[in-house]
Amino acid sequence: MKNYDKFFKGEELEAYKLFGAHKYGSGVEFILWAPHAYKVEVISSFDDWAKGHPMDKVDFRGIWYLYIDNLEFIYSYRYRIYKDEFTYHDKIDPYALYSELRPETASCMYDLNYYKFDDYYYMNDRRLNYDEPINIYEVHLNGFKKSENGLYSYRQAKEELLPYVLENGFTHIELMPLFEHPFDGSWGYQATGFFSATSRYGTPYDLMDFINACHQKGIGVILDVVYAHFVKDDFGLINFDFEPLYEYPEKHLMKSEWDSYYFDLNSGPVISFLMSSANFFLKEYHIDGLRFDAISHFIYHQGNKDKGENVEGQAFIKRTNFMLKQIHPSAMLIAEDSSDYPNVTKPVPYGGLGFDYKWDLGWMNDTLKYYKMDHEYRKYHHNMLTFSMAYFYSERFLLPLSHDEVVHSKGTIIDKMFGTYEEKFHLCRNLYVYMFTHPGKKLNFMGNEIAMFREFDEKKEMDWFMLKYPLHDSFARFFRDMCLIYKNHEAFYKYDYDYRYFKWIDADNNAQSIYSYIRYDDKMCYVVVLNMMPIAYESYVIGVPYSGSYTEIMNSEKDIYSGCNMCNFEPVKAVKKPKHNLDYSMKIRIAPFAAIIFEAKRKKPRKTNKSTKKD
Repeated sequence: MKNYDKFFKGEELEAYKLFGAHKYGSGVEFILWAPHAYKVEVISSFDDWAKGHPMDKVDFRGIWYLYIDNLEFIYSYRYRIYKDEFTYHDKIDPYALYSELRPETASCMYDLNYYKFDDYYYMNDRRLNYDEPINIYEVHLNGFKKSENGLYSYRQAKEELLPYVLENGFTHIELMPLFEHPFDGSWGYQATGFFSATSRYGTPYDLMDFINACHQKGIGVILDVVYAHFVKDDFGLINFDFEPLYEYPEKHLMKSEWDSYYFDLNSGPVISFLMSSANFFLKEYHIDGLRFDAISHFIYHQGNKDKGENVEGQAFIKRTNFMLKQIHPSAMLIAEDSSDYPNVTKPVPYGGLGFDYKWDLGWMNDTLKYYKMDHEYRKYHHNMLTFSMAYFYSERFLLPLSHDEVVHSKGTIIDKMFGTYEEKFHLCRNLYVYMFTHPGKKLNFMGNEIAMFREFDEKKEMDWFMLKYPLHDSFARFFRDMCLIYKNHEAFYKYDYDYRYFKWIDADNNAQSIYSYIRYDDKMCYVVVLNMMPIAYESYVIGVPYSGSYTEIMNSEKDIYSGCNMCNFEPVKAVKKPKHNLDYSMKIRIAPFAAIIFEAKRKKPRKTNKSTKKD
C-alpha cells in the first residue's frame, strides 16, 4: 500500500507516481483521488467505451483503485464519477501523462520510461547563469512555422527552430505553456492536463527528443507554467467529483478574471498536485527552467493589492520554490510578476519568495512608452529610461519584450516606435542596443528579431516573407549581431547584479535626449551612447574613464543595417580633459537616432611610491 500522508499534507513532489494509470505486472493500475464520489468507474477504448470497470475505495480520504490484468498500455480512458446511483459525469485523469488530440478529450496511457536522455554532461554542468548570458527566444510552436496539416511539431522544432536559435545567438528557448489545453486561442494558459504535454505537436517522446537535442547544442529550454488557475471545461478539473475539489469552495474566491477557476491553495492535495507538476517537468523532461505565470495573483488576492495579501498563495510559492531547489538546484525559477512586492528573488530562508529571476515589467512599460513618444516631447520624460537603474539592484531582473506586448491590438515592437515607416527601424535598432547593454538577462518573443508588423496570431506562422525586403533583412542582421555582441562580451552579462560594474556617464541630458553609460568587466569597459533625436552631431564630447583608444564595435546606423552610415570608423582617442565627472573625454560622431557601443581596455590606477624615513 502506498503512503499518501505527504500528499494530503501538501508536501508531495511525486504525486504523479501515486496517481494516474501505470503499468504494473502484466496489466494496468488506475489510482484516483475523488473524496466526494459515490462510486467511480474506469471506461476505456480497450472495450470501445462500452463497459464501466468499478474502482475500489481503498482509503477513507477518497482514494480509488483498480487493477486490470492482461491489458496493454496503449489505450485511452476516462473516469466515470457518480454523484449517486444514477447521476454521473466523465472526467479526464488529472495525472494523465498524455491526452488525445483536440477536439477529443480522453486521457491516454503512456510510458515515459522508454526514452533515454543522453545529456548527462549538459545537466551536470548546468547553472543558474547569474554571471552567464541569458538571451531567451520565447516561442509559440504553432506560430513559429506551419506544416502541411496546419500544426507544427516537436520534430520540426528540432530540425528548424533549434538551428535558427543557434544561428541567431540565443541561449535559451522559452516554450509558451505546453500543458494540455482544449482551445488553441488560449495559447496554453487555460489548461486541463498539468502533467500532459499537449499532443498538438507530437508525443511526449518527441518533446523529450527536442529537449535532448537542444541540450546537445548547449541550448536551455524554459517552460511557461500556469499554476494560478485552470480552464472551466466540464471534462476537466472543475467540480471534479460533483464538489469543488481543485478550485476554492467559496464562490467569491473561485472565479478568476480570465473566466477560469483559481486553484484552492488551502488544500494539501491541490498543493501536492501543483508542486508535483513542476517537479515532473523538471525531472522527467529535463526542463531547465520554469517561468511562473501571474505571480501577482499569488501575492495578492486576484492580483489586486487593494484586496490584500494572499497568504495562502505566498505560502504555496515559498513552499514550491524551496522544495524544488532542494532537488533541482540548477533549474531556473522565473517570476512573471507585475507587482512591486519586495524580495521576490530572495531565497525563502531569508524571507523571500525564492525565485531566481523576476521579469522587469516596469522597465518594459517605461521603455516602450518612451519609444512610442513623439521625440519632441521626450525631453520632458527623460527619466523614463533612467528610472530602472534606481531600483534595478533590488531584485535579479530579466528584461522581457514578450508575447504580451505584441497582441490584443497593442502593436508589435517595431510598430510601437514613433515616426514614419523608416524612422521606426532607426528607433527599433536604438531600442535593442539599449536593451542588450542594460543590466539584466534578456527575453524576446518570436518575430521581434525580424521587425514583424503583424501582431501574433496562433493560426499563422511568422511573416518570414518579410525578409525579402531590405529593411527587414538588415534588421534581422542587426538583431543577430547584437545577440552575438551580448553573448561574446562579458561586460554585458557577467556582473549584471553588481552595481559596481555599471556607471552613468550622463543621465541628465534631457535637452538633447542623449543617454550615456558604461558597462565594465574585469578587463574591458564599454561606453554606450543613445541618441533619441533626429539630430546629428559631428563632434559630441563625452566623458570617459580611461586614456587610450575607444573602438566602435556597434553603430545602429551602419549602412549594413540600412542606416545612414555616419559612424566612427577609426578608433577615437581620449584626451586628458575632464568631462561628466570623469578624468578623460573624447569627441565622437553621432547620427540621428544612433545607438553606439565603444570598447576600451580598463587601466589600473597608477601606484604612487612614497618613501618614508625612519627616525
